[in-house]
Amino acid sequence: MTKSSVLGYPRIGADREWKKALEAFWAGKLEETEFHARLQEIRIDHLRKQQAKGIDIIPVNDFSYYDHILDTAVMFGIIPKRFAYDGGSVPLSVYYGIARGTKDAAASEMTKWFNTNYHYIVPELDGAAPTLTENKPLLAYREAKEKLGIEGKPVIVGPLTFLKLSKGYDKSETDAWLDRLLPLYTQLLQELASEGVQWVQIDEPILVTKLSDADVQRLNKIYETFAGAVPGLNIMLQTYFESVENYCDIVALPVQGVGLDFVHGLSGNTQSIQTSGFPADKVLGAGIIDGRGIWKASLQGKLKLLNELAEVVTPERIIVQSSCSLLHVPVTTEREAKLTSELKNALAFADEKLDEIVLLTTALSSPSAEITTKIDEAELTLQALQQSEDRNRTAVHKAVASVSVQQPERSRPFAERHEAQQAKWQLPLFPTTTIGSFPQSAEVRKARQLWRKGELNNEQYATFIREQIDIWIKIQEEIGIDVLVHGEFERTDMVEFFGEKLAGFAFTQFGWVQSYGSRCVKPPIIFGDVAFTGEMTVEETKYAQSQTERPVKGMLTGPITIMNWSFVREDIAREQIAYQLAYALRQEVEALEQAGIGMIQVDEPAVREGLPLKENEQADYLSWAVKAFRISTCTVHETTQIHTHMCYCEFHDMIDSIEAMDADVISIETSRSHGELIHSFELNTYELGIGLGVYDIHSPRVPSVDEMSSMIERALRVLDPKLFWINPDCGLKTRGQEETVASLRNMVDATRIARAKHASAAVL
Repeated sequence: MTKSSVLGYPRIGADREWKKALEAFWAGKLEETEFHARLQEIRIDHLRKQQAKGIDIIPVNDFSYYDHILDTAVMFGIIPKRFAYDGGSVPLSVYYGIARGTKDAAASEMTKWFNTNYHYIVPELDGAAPTLTENKPLLAYREAKEKLGIEGKPVIVGPLTFLKLSKGYDKSETDAWLDRLLPLYTQLLQELASEGVQWVQIDEPILVTKLSDADVQRLNKIYETFAGAVPGLNIMLQTYFESVENYCDIVALPVQGVGLDFVHGLSGNTQSIQTSGFPADKVLGAGIIDGRGIWKASLQGKLKLLNELAEVVTPERIIVQSSCSLLHVPVTTEREAKLTSELKNALAFADEKLDEIVLLTTALSSPSAEITTKIDEAELTLQALQQSEDRNRTAVHKAVASVSVQQPERSRPFAERHEAQQAKWQLPLFPTTTIGSFPQSAEVRKARQLWRKGELNNEQYATFIREQIDIWIKIQEEIGIDVLVHGEFERTDMVEFFGEKLAGFAFTQFGWVQSYGSRCVKPPIIFGDVAFTGEMTVEETKYAQSQTERPVKGMLTGPITIMNWSFVREDIAREQIAYQLAYALRQEVEALEQAGIGMIQVDEPAVREGLPLKENEQADYLSWAVKAFRISTCTVHETTQIHTHMCYCEFHDMIDSIEAMDADVISIETSRSHGELIHSFELNTYELGIGLGVYDIHSPRVPSVDEMSSMIERALRVLDPKLFWINPDCGLKTRGQEETVASLRNMVDATRIARAKHASAAVL
């Protein structure tokens, strides 16, 4: 009998109960005992829902107090020395200190989880002495069984993936570290086996990336060790996000099941199975329901695929499941009352995906007329949306085809633009600026809420926004910042704000997903052709510029980031969606310039995260991503300075593409990685303006002048002082006013020290 499963369920809850509990605990409004109880209640509710939906094999230990990679590190006692961990059970103060920083210790680095918008905390192995502090998968298994009678499937991050995503060790030490970790993993699995656990899901998404021969040998060592230690335990070796590399090596490993992604890795994984078959002694975890997208599946097509797989793998050896954890999608469409029926009927969030998985499982093993009718009805909802006016804007199609034919170019090369811009702006050595947003205080959030409810009219709300701009223009001037921003007080989210003002977007009321920690975002849905409908940012930016003699940057989110941070339609290529967005944003850039704004920042923090995991697909993606950015910005005058911003990714492998974007100034994160990004510029010459973020805005701590001075000095060893800017590493929306002002004062003081030290560079 075919069975059903999922790889993980969203943590945050339909009403973001998880987020609210975390933030209440951090604020001291929840005692630790009550905090644990509240999270358990959320966790049990999620298990109960999957049980009620009819999922056969329910994951446990997919829930986290912050991040699953951090959980793994803490479970193995891998705690950075600066947090003064003494051994034993890891207290929440240390756990959250690693994630968020403390007064005395910087947070660990945070970066993207493969090519998603989820961020994980990077484990630091340097100096660690691994030990099993607590068998959390075992506790999760016991909880599910005792509370609900669920025979859960513990989820564990695999050793190879964990090592590959960690830092603080030389590659030559990989095998030594594996030898330290393997006994701990083995102990963990033995305890699970002793408890009577039937299936364990070991996540190895690193297997969809390019593996070395040494990595394949390590895989064999890992899973042969497990097979010898726990011969009666069923291990599902789970991959996702793409097709696996080294298919034959992987399916030959001594495990009882292999999970493959038949959504994002459809072509490669299908070809591998058709060409090389699938072992008769293993279960296939068929990930056919998209764990990252929000569209209802074409169930006819999915059932056809399952039947094709069943020609190679007998149905009783197939587990129908999601392509990856449902962590990446909202919880349910049930309460989305404001969406059109045409759109809502075409959507499937986590709960609806559970229904799709169960329906397909039944269709494969026990087909019936009723099941066939449900599958056909799902197809009709997708067809209705496809035929709508929103997906057939002829004018947009023609305009985008016209602007995307050739590579867009600025009117003059950077060296000439830089000279003209410096003559116009007369900026000092090491200009200071910020990334765009300032603290969204409770007062700001309340005013926006009242305005959305109609309790503040448009004029009253505009007056309030202008008052906030006035306050922060004065603060920036008093601190001594050179290039100002208006603060973005009118914006809820850097993508949602623009989506609300462009055609082709829709917005949910409750479609939240976790980005990092308690930070949840509500991605827009790009369901139709994107079109510019009117000015979006000109009013506030123009007002801010009228209040100061210093330049104020216009602030836009770039086309690739809007696309990558939205749920996008699947009927056309992502490249075409990017060009539609770029053409719409170009019209806003031109409107800002016409309004007298001479510095315009088009942020692209999400370019790197959209990079395909397969190396042979990366060059093409970067080519059209760069092209989309240039479509947005290429038409401005040479004295108009184009800025962009990127954060929380490894950029060393795309420095050439960043330079090809031809932005006059790029600001880029380097603080949380403790300056490691600077190494990229030690290896690569960069000849455009650049600002490396000198302090981490995601931590509440105020960095010292000395810390920032050290970061500046290291950067200046490899970057041209005449092209170097100084700024925080990201926007300041989530920070409080007091810490923001204190940090910016220290940043400006560090800048003054650098200017005095490098004054000769200004005249060279």
